[in-house]
Amino acid sequence: MEVTIEFLKQLAINIYEKVNPLLGTEEGGVKISRGAGGDISMNIDLVAEELLIQILEEQGLDILLISEEVGEKYIGDKKKALLNNQVLIVDPIDGSSNATRGIPYCSISIAYAKGKSIEDIVKAVVIDLNSKDLYWAEKSSGAFLNEKPIQVSQLDVSDDCFFELNLPTKSLFKLVDTFRSILKKNYKVRVLGSSALTLCQIAKGSMEAFINFRETNRLVDVAAGYLILKEAGGEIFSITGSKIEGDLSVFFKFPFIASNSKLVSFLKKELCSKI
Repeated sequence: MEVTIEFLKQLAINIYEKVNPLLGTEEGGVKISRGAGGDISMNIDLVAEELLIQILEEQGLDILLISEEVGEKYIGDKKKALLNNQVLIVDPIDGSSNATRGIPYCSISIAYAKGKSIEDIVKAVVIDLNSKDLYWAEKSSGAFLNEKPIQVSQLDVSDDCFFELNLPTKSLFKLVDTFRSILKKNYKVRVLGSSALTLCQIAKGSMEAFINFRETNRLVDVAAGYLILKEAGGEIFSITGSKIEGDLSVFFKFPFIASNSKLVSFLKKELCSKI
């Protein structure tokens, strides 16, 4: 079966319809076990992932699934999946803590790759679990919110920008000093809790940058947002300023900086040169 963008959209919608009633509920927040990604899996995570796997199996797909809870799992015929290089990278609930506490900032992130590296991601969907807004992109075809094309903002260092910061607790105070040149410009700083959704906020021009210095940031969190942001004219790079490179794996973790194109040189100068 050919994995189309329409299939990925419908997959996201089906999962949304299943888990949306669990948002902010005691049932959704029941802690079950530790998932392959390292976090404690809650009931809402497992409900989403179980439906995902069920749909993939019913469609007869031969594909490698990389997911937050199950880790890496071949759906269908493993040999065929290896031959056709089809990979689905999914975070069934990105922002699980927000979702279970009723905080309206969480999403489902689905990326599709034909190959073995992050550069091989060619289709992506992120659905907002509260508004049902659907962000999506196909490589070299642009990025969209529902059916409307989206682009990153054109704000630069002289404007009133919105940033999100995600910093490791163990080095929080040390890193705050690194950010002094940014913070003193009176940028609005947020910590929101769904990496996939924040990358989409930058893609549609509602925010300007996401600075994520956490070494534990996982591929599944950002795979879909990675493509959507790039197709919307934004950039995402490592904290040393280099291109993000790596094989598609549940064990692929990396800190990153994402922004609109206007802020790239400033962020690399102010942050990457100091790391």
